[in-house]
Amino acid sequence: MSKANPFRYFKTLPENIRLAVMMYVRFPLSLRNVEDLLHERGIDVSHETVRFWWNRFGPMLAAQIRKRRIEAMRSNRWKWHLDEACPRACPDACS
Repeated sequence: MSKANPFRYFKTLPENIRLAVMMYVRFPLSLRNVEDLLHERGIDVSHETVRFWWNRFGPMLAAQIRKRRIEAMRSNRWKWHLDEACPRACPDACS
């Protein structure tokens, strides 16, 4: 059984909803600033709509981002990087 689409009852495109939520979460913007930025892109929504989308889809998008980060860290591309470090147990040893 497949998961139901969480955007199925919304007339707005899922890309626009995702954009609005990510703009509000990622950048230090107010809801009205997000509304203005979306209006400049031709998406006419109110700040209350952005707040509703943030409350409804914010946790889902955060879980997706967390999952992608964990998968990226577990992949073969990720490597440890060790910088030069000198412990401060004996201050004369580093000189």
